Amino acid sequence: MPHYIKVSQTASTNTYLSRLAATLPGGTVIYTPSQTAGRGQKGNSWESEDGKNLTFSHLLKRPPVKARNQFYLSEAAALAVVEALTAEAGDGFSVKWPNDVYWHDKKACGMLIENSLDGSDIATSIVGIGINVNQERFLSDAPNPVSLINITGHEHDLMALLGRVCSRIERLVDSLSDEDARKSLHQQYMAALYRNDGQMHPYEDAEGNRFMATVAGIAPDGTLTLRHDDGTTHDYLFKQVKHIIGKDVL
Repeated sequence: MPHYIKVSQTASTNTYLSRLAATLPGGTVIYTPSQTAGRGQKGNSWESEDGKNLTFSHLLKRPPVKARNQFYLSEAAALAVVEALTAEAGDGFSVKWPNDVYWHDKKACGMLIENSLDGSDIATSIVGIGINVNQERFLSDAPNPVSLINITGHEHDLMALLGRVCSRIERLVDSLSDEDARKSLHQQYMAALYRNDGQMHPYEDAEGNRFMATVAGIAPDGTLTLRHDDGTTHDYLFKQVKHIIGKDVL
């Protein structure tokens, strides 16, 4: 069962938790109503109005997957959020590789997972999550944020939602000790993947080259394989390729 610790304000819940991880049990969740310098993938920032959203980090200790298969943890966390948000606000949520959660073409949740390795094992995993919940207006230059209140028109109970997300994370991560469960989780992740519909969609690589492609697969280490419109397949790591959505490149 998750154990919750509230911090009145902190720059980053991931940074806060990482300093204390050695002294805390697995399942500890650090959350705050005021995160002043939330971090995302590759140094991106996360905007959150005080008291309006969920900003938290969930500590996993010795999760039941090897370091080479650590992307299963990302899949579990992303699916936990999709399940919880769907129950809260209805259909339309998907996982944009690697682990952002989208509502149609808008970003509802960002995630940063930081793993500490012990040889071939994962010693600790800190799952940092920001979910837009009751914030109605966004002031940063983020191109496409959306919150639950934007979707449903009413406010949502932050603590109830936090509990549902974290309980789902624990349940899905615990299931990873079973090989069949890992395969099932990956299938669910692929089914929930944004734009994984067999159609060609526009992408841009790190050199600025634009092309049409469809998802061909995702490896246990998180590598994304795209099949380009010329029939060739190419592998991409995080931030080596971007979706093109509308006029914006994300």
